Amino acid sequence: MLKKIFALALITVLHGQMIHAQSLKSYTQTINGTNLAFDMQAIPAGSFKMGTKNGKPDEQPVHDVKLDAFWIGKYEVTWDIFEPFLYRDYEKQASTSPISAEVDAVTRPTKPYLDMTFGMGKEHQPAVAMTQYNAIQFCKWLYVRTGVFYRLPTEAEWEYACKAGTNTAYSFGNDVANLKDYAWYKENSANKTHQVGQKKPNAWGLFDMHGNVSEWTYDQYIADFYSQGKDKTLENPVAIPDKLYPNVVRGGSYDETPNNLTSTVRLASDPAWKQLDPQIPKSNWWFPEAPFVGMRLVRPAKTPSKTEIDAYYNKQPIKDF
Repeated sequence: MLKKIFALALITVLHGQMIHAQSLKSYTQTINGTNLAFDMQAIPAGSFKMGTKNGKPDEQPVHDVKLDAFWIGKYEVTWDIFEPFLYRDYEKQASTSPISAEVDAVTRPTKPYLDMTFGMGKEHQPAVAMTQYNAIQFCKWLYVRTGVFYRLPTEAEWEYACKAGTNTAYSFGNDVANLKDYAWYKENSANKTHQVGQKKPNAWGLFDMHGNVSEWTYDQYIADFYSQGKDKTLENPVAIPDKLYPNVVRGGSYDETPNNLTSTVRLASDPAWKQLDPQIPKSNWWFPEAPFVGMRLVRPAKTPSKTEIDAYYNKQPIKDF
């Protein structure tokens, strides 16, 4: 049932209303009751070729995908806005008015047993090492704070936004020599994250789509998922997750080589990301061995109903033993 609900959530309209695709404009979202804000870039509805014939088997076959309009984060989510969700003390510091009971009731992560910044810094640095469940609960906190439905991108939305109208290996072309101008990766990162927005953006104004941190999508990783699109056009495709592992992360990170930073490469979450977690059962919230994974927000132009939104946010975590 949840699979059907979320699939509908991607394409249905709240009370018959939607934001007209042609009127979509980029904007800055203020987190109500705080001094925090973040930028969202408008992405037009359209069709594109997903995958590449030059990539790995799981990036094939190349197939046609049609997507509704949406907004996506101009930058990866940073500790500046993620940490007030994690810790009430930080939320109080960032708040300009009393915290409502509704906001206070949002489930928060368990306190990690180690420094989840891994010494890489906080200010304007991408938040890292959260599980997909943690990322979705952060979206719920934003919803309660702002009244706006934010979620993780689908894999198709992420690739469409990254490519920004291109069909080359990277959003800037095929020449890997230019990667250093757009990405933090193994050769230039000093093995750590960097403040967002320091490199060049892609043609749609999005920063760090290649490198810095890999980014969560909502999709389950299914190696042959693209075969569903052979000889047809898929509309708003998504592989609804029903298992804890693996889920898709995109874009590559500061410790990856260029071949894992392309617009089409598909990487997958792994239980090894929690192998040193001493808790039994293991945490639903943190990947202590994945300081290279972060997130980017999406807001669909077509807003789901309240029932569908609740189903997305309130899906119970799958225990990890």
